[in-house]
Amino acid sequence: MSLPHAILTALVEKPSSGLELTRRFDRSIGYFWSATHQQIYRELGKLEAEGYIRALTAEQPARGQKKSYEVLPEGRAELARWTAESQDPKPHRDALLLRLRAAAVVGTRGIEGDLRRHLKLHRLQLAEYEEIEKRDFPLGKDDPQTRLQHLVLRAGIELETFWERWLTQALEGFTALPSTATDLPEDERAGTDGTDGTA
Repeated sequence: MSLPHAILTALVEKPSSGLELTRRFDRSIGYFWSATHQQIYRELGKLEAEGYIRALTAEQPARGQKKSYEVLPEGRAELARWTAESQDPKPHRDALLLRLRAAAVVGTRGIEGDLRRHLKLHRLQLAEYEEIEKRDFPLGKDDPQTRLQHLVLRAGIELETFWERWLTQALEGFTALPSTATDLPEDERAGTDGTDGTA
């Protein structure tokens, strides 16, 4: 996934200004590909320079009016080329999983509270996705475009469901884990206080 192609996708769906794109990213595409206001404006300039998009001419130009952009045939062709190309899955990188791996050797102090915070956030996100599904994808609404959009949302729902289940299981087993480095076996504690464990 790349930001230029995310922007092209959004503009094919609906010509928009940079500000409108930022709002749309916050509400939809941003759930799986986030971008700042500055990044979006920078990419709009590049896409326009490459001939993929153009600014729409306002019927009644007004001072301070935001430019809206539409996708040109070259931009649509680039988006179609990128959509059709083969891409390998990206290796998953998650700081929380790395922190848990580290906690196995230095102790778990402080991390349980953060796991509970993550669980709360994932539950909130899951509830938001389920509300979007209920609102935007009612039974009977099943044209090809809607079906693909729903598939993307379902991926988010399934991912949040996984994290909710996994975090719940992780927290259930936390009482048996050491909370600090001093709870580790003596032969593993050597050096945890900044020394090499020798006299």
